[in-house]
Amino acid sequence: MLNKDTKILILGAKGMLGQDLVKILADYNLVLWDFADIDITDKNQLDSKIGGLKPNIIINCAAFTNVDACETEVDKATMVNGLAVGYLADIAKQLGATLIQISTDYVFNGKNKKGYIEISQEFLPLNAYGASKLLGEKALAKLEKYYLIRTSWLYGKNGKNFVDTISKLGKEKNELKVVNDQAGKPTYTVDLARQILYILSNKLPFGIYHATNETKPDGISWFEFARKIFELASRADYASRTSALIRL
Repeated sequence: MLNKDTKILILGAKGMLGQDLVKILADYNLVLWDFADIDITDKNQLDSKIGGLKPNIIINCAAFTNVDACETEVDKATMVNGLAVGYLADIAKQLGATLIQISTDYVFNGKNKKGYIEISQEFLPLNAYGASKLLGEKALAKLEKYYLIRTSWLYGKNGKNFVDTISKLGKEKNELKVVNDQAGKPTYTVDLARQILYILSNKLPFGIYHATNETKPDGISWFEFARKIFELASRADYASRTSALIRL
């Protein structure tokens, strides 16, 4: 499936995961598009531009990922995270291209303390973001050549994320309140990009894959994540200014 001439289109190439994918896949024939280059919610534009490009692989890193904003901009979340994936599936099917769609553990209801595997069906997402991403997952059903990659709590060097936010607040405040009732598996975007390369290079069977960094089997809470960030930061440049964390 993957050789030096394989034409790979990365959508959302300037995003946090997109930029790391560009580095990890640098040896391949990449086409890098972001919002300024294409509107994935415009089906006619997708048909024209992607149809003309004829990529072998489409990696969709474009998404509306602001969980809170999705609650007030439900239509936008539905279009970007849901309907647009269906449009991409249509054009991928026409071209015979492989589509890689990045999804999230937010598609599940979060009540299974043992976690979820690829065939889990305990959906019922608890917020608009999860519902929109689940809609996108369902849109892939029309396609045979796809990889649906679910991940969790992404962080990296190239975008707004929890690690940067907590690190910044730790320098500015004497006290931070962080919730302790939500669990996940924080995942570094470089590692996720490497996993995508591994899937493609090894021609793994099409279907659903869960790709996260490992923590405890049941994940860690935002509070535990913040505590670890502070622990590592205390070895760096603001050891004496590490804030007190309050568990919510």
